[in-house]
Amino acid sequence: MKRMESSFRRHRRLRRTASLRALVRETDLSPAHFVYPLFVQAGLHGRAPIESMPGQDRLGLDALTAEAAELRELGIRSVLLFGLPSYKDEVGSSGWAEDGIVQKAVRILKEADPELVTIGDVCLCEYTSHGHCGVLSGDGQVDNDASLPLLAGMSVSLADAGCDIIAPSDMMDGRIGAIRSALDASGHSQTPILSYAAKFASAFYGPFREAAESTPAFGDRRGYQADGANGRIALDEALTDIDEGADMVMVKPALPYLDIIRDVRAAVNVPVAAYNVSGEYSMLMAAAERGWIDGERAIDETLTAIRRAGADIIITYHAKQWCRAQASRR
Repeated sequence: MKRMESSFRRHRRLRRTASLRALVRETDLSPAHFVYPLFVQAGLHGRAPIESMPGQDRLGLDALTAEAAELRELGIRSVLLFGLPSYKDEVGSSGWAEDGIVQKAVRILKEADPELVTIGDVCLCEYTSHGHCGVLSGDGQVDNDASLPLLAGMSVSLADAGCDIIAPSDMMDGRIGAIRSALDASGHSQTPILSYAAKFASAFYGPFREAAESTPAFGDRRGYQADGANGRIALDEALTDIDEGADMVMVKPALPYLDIIRDVRAAVNVPVAAYNVSGEYSMLMAAAERGWIDGERAIDETLTAIRRAGADIIITYHAKQWCRAQASRR
């Protein structure tokens, strides 16, 4: 039978109704893909709004049980924990204390919801008096090798407390191997590592530094975080971390680095995460609050783009909003 000739393709045939669009949609998005970040503050009772991140709060330990229940109801099954400790020192010792703020938080969350996946961020910046991600040498520079045993000790402490996943964000060379060895030696060989493998020095971290009180007291972090102009190094960092024992790798931030997410996804055979960071969140929220954009649609479009680029896991402050919006449409 002779094929009918047409002067142009009818691409709109598959866009005509919502059901047709859903049937042929290539990229899926669900709460199972989300990790929700939590800021837990020592000495705080209840919740305290984060001014630069509308809709986000710091949580006291007494607020965590209710938080776990809300996340369970929304279908969000994973959290990434950041701590604001009761004290800071030159080496960040509160980060690996048995009664550290994140260690306490993990125990409470696990009691409230044993199936909630708890991910412990491993970095010294929130716990050091100088705000850098590693300890300092005598000349004030971050000492890579001297920081490794401290990061490994923090990882073991978090695993001991019940963290399901360890997520090093410090960007010290060799930290994945050091952490893997320490976890294995302490009986945590089954605890996976999610490496912040391609973490770029970025202007989009500003609101987070207010939320976590982790702004460096001097200088910046460009000496250890990746240069945003370089793409190939991101692949090398991801492959290096996998060789050292990482079970998953992350790209951070997400939106300015969608090309990196795609490249990493194509290069590795482990799950790839992307962090939709605080600055990305706050810009969208500010525009939505002013009526400049449709916030609900922009959130959905943003998260879909990150998934489409290749992220298996999305760490995002928008997780609750997206889930509520989906529920309201049912």
